[in-house]
Amino acid sequence: MSYGSSSSGGRGGRRVEYGRTYVVRPKGRHQATIVWLHGLGDNGASWSQLLDSLPLPNIKWICPTAPTRPVAAFGGFPCTAWFDVEDTSVDGRDDIEGLDASAAHVANLLSSEPSDVRLGIGGFSMGAATALHSAACYAHGRFTNGVAYPITLSAVIGLSGWLPCSRTLKSKMDSSQTALRRAGALPILLSHGRADEVVTYGNGERSAHTLRTSGFQYLNLKTYNGLGHYTIPEEMDDVCKWLSSRLGLDRSRG
Repeated sequence: MSYGSSSSGGRGGRRVEYGRTYVVRPKGRHQATIVWLHGLGDNGASWSQLLDSLPLPNIKWICPTAPTRPVAAFGGFPCTAWFDVEDTSVDGRDDIEGLDASAAHVANLLSSEPSDVRLGIGGFSMGAATALHSAACYAHGRFTNGVAYPITLSAVIGLSGWLPCSRTLKSKMDSSQTALRRAGALPILLSHGRADEVVTYGNGERSAHTLRTSGFQYLNLKTYNGLGHYTIPEEMDDVCKWLSSRLGLDRSRG
């Protein structure tokens, strides 16, 4: 099943049109809903097919497609991207407006889910960066622009990604005991290949370190020798085990 597109704000106040959203319905009792975010230049369809094949019958997956926008890393060439990016690393310039807009879009997708269903966000590469920005917004209780963050997260997953706005995260978390309490209770799984040539492994390590020192203690970093900028069955098996454990899924169709 797929939904149509929607629009939201972007850099410079421009409206951006999000692409098609693909939904994978739970095959068993609905216990959790996770928005999964693709990488730069991809779309929601490819990940929806992979997620549909996982042995997680109690999860509903929502796989949106990012807007097509000019991307600085490609010399301004347009492609699907959750935000503008020059450098896929923790040292790159942060498109805060684009990050907030995509995090708000994700939160909106989750806001109408049943109250007894746990909510999560995951992603690959740039999608992982957006998921981690969402985790920071949830813990702080508001987006960077000051608007209140509207949902409660129970799990965040980042594959082959990096932490945006890393230079300001610790001071933001330290300013609020409520933020530190939320951060400490949020399960986060980071997975990264040591042979990643696009978002280098060092970015994964630095992201995990910054998150932990900023209060996100419930974090697990999984590393894979020889893995480049892609996913493998072993990694997805670990994602399944982690989600089942952290969300208390019964992994049955009943």
